[in-house]
Amino acid sequence: MKLLPMISVSILASSLLIGSTDIAEKALKAGLRAIPSDQASLSKLIDPNRTITPKRVELGKKLYFEPRLSKSGIISCNTCHNLGLGGTDGVPAAVGHQWTANPHHLNSPTVYNAVFFKAQFWDGRSPHLEDQAKGPMQASPEMASPKSLVEERINSIPEYVEAFRDAYGKDVKIDFEKITSTIGIFERTLVTPSRFDDFLNGQKDALTDAEKEGLNLFIDKGCASCHTGVALGGTMQPFEIAAKYRFGNIGDFKGDEKGMVKTPTLRNITETAPYFHNGAIWNLADAVKEMGSTQLGITISDEEAAKIVTFFGALEGRKPEIVYPQLPKSTLKTPKPDFK
Repeated sequence: MKLLPMISVSILASSLLIGSTDIAEKALKAGLRAIPSDQASLSKLIDPNRTITPKRVELGKKLYFEPRLSKSGIISCNTCHNLGLGGTDGVPAAVGHQWTANPHHLNSPTVYNAVFFKAQFWDGRSPHLEDQAKGPMQASPEMASPKSLVEERINSIPEYVEAFRDAYGKDVKIDFEKITSTIGIFERTLVTPSRFDDFLNGQKDALTDAEKEGLNLFIDKGCASCHTGVALGGTMQPFEIAAKYRFGNIGDFKGDEKGMVKTPTLRNITETAPYFHNGAIWNLADAVKEMGSTQLGITISDEEAAKIVTFFGALEGRKPEIVYPQLPKSTLKTPKPDFK
């Protein structure tokens, strides 16, 4: 008689294992992909052109935190893409030069895992991180720095000049392109593998039963049709397919010339409220339900949304350790801050 409970437990354990395998295979068939667990495969994915070196990454990190790249001297890349806040700023619309809110009421997307995006910016106008870094630096409502000012500030600081030579060679030309591409090299390293990746990479107990149920529902509801790939997003997709977005009147953003909008990543999504391109929704479950009606033409119940949000918890990634750098001192040749 004592064998029966043992047999029951064994059958239950086997069924859970089979269920995990089935869900993992289902996720892969739906187009979801894991961040590679081995360094060689990951390096190939994030650095196809082999531009990453330790010295360039360290220099790019300093430039990422460097407020003197802005006209005012007080705004850095980290201001809107705060690495301590999930790579975002936690406000509905980005705030930049002269305390100016983004004129289109656009929300700052996370920089974590942006290397996996097929396109950068909400309208997808940049193909990769090195190109993306150019835009906010020059934009008047953001960092408001002309190329010439960025170049003059960096070249006026001997420690930066020496760091560029050390990273690229003594004949390096320290121009706007080199400065912004170095920031992009650092951003390529901001990858956050999660328990979800562990699960797809074969660790069947990496997710709880509730998270597996949420993942299964996420796929069945059709969410993976847009939130797919390694980034679980990052591709250009049509918006308002089934219905009008409830808060579409906030800001004037309508996507690219074809009405396409970059799908935000779901990685670390529990840390990056508010949601949508205009930051109009703060509750993640409400965002899930809004996507159901707007994109899929279905009603997602409160219970179903809660289960999907439970799965999102498994997408909270392991962040790389970032030590805030000590930045080199200005000189008498360094252009002064300008708040106008």
